[in-house]
Amino acid sequence: MLERLTVKSFIMPYRRLPNTDVSRLRAMHIAIQKYEEKGDGNVPYQFKTISPIMTFLPRFEGAIQDYHNAVEQQSKNNEKYQSLMAVSRMYISHFVQVLNLACIRGEIKPEKKTFYRLLPDDNSVPDMNTDTSVIEWGKNIIEGEAERQRLGGLPIYNPAIGKVRVHYEQFYDAFQEKKVYKRNTERYLQTVQNMRQEADKLILELWNQIEQYYSEYGAEDMQEMSKEYGIVYYLRRKERASSVL
Repeated sequence: MLERLTVKSFIMPYRRLPNTDVSRLRAMHIAIQKYEEKGDGNVPYQFKTISPIMTFLPRFEGAIQDYHNAVEQQSKNNEKYQSLMAVSRMYISHFVQVLNLACIRGEIKPEKKTFYRLLPDDNSVPDMNTDTSVIEWGKNIIEGEAERQRLGGLPIYNPAIGKVRVHYEQFYDAFQEKKVYKRNTERYLQTVQNMRQEADKLILELWNQIEQYYSEYGAEDMQEMSKEYGIVYYLRRKERASSVL
């Protein structure tokens, strides 16, 4: 039993800076809270060290919240977006099927399909598995039907091109909105990423000052007292295994 305690006493945890936004916020909140509770001169760091953290913390929290809001908004918009894309793809697909049947029955000459960027001898429906392909083929079908009618062709019904256009334009608008939401999310994320570097610098300076303040008590006591002010210490995996021997 004495040997186990002796082995354990030589194992010193190592300090690890926060690696998540939650842990960064926690570290700064603890330092500010202790300073406000105990007052200047009664904490192991100076006002010039905690003051920048007090200024930075609300901005950092705001940036993180803006990013989370953007992600949530993008997620909500994506549900609507997927629905509009499915409906638009269905109408375009049905229109092409009706067009192909009309050509098979001889009501429309197969060569007229070139107006729609379709091959005269191909009666399949174009692949529309991506949003850009739905936009491309929607544009082709709407423009092709307009050109065929301009040259005297009778309109196709069930679905009429008007209905195809309505659903296509709704999806196209959603497609543009999606790009805006994506850009917003990326911009907010970049802001948070840039601020993380500043947060890490402020926390590093704070923690160094705390440890320096308690350094005269020895490593083990220094770590124990530093924990009160938010510093986190870990045992490495091999050391954790050794500590229980």
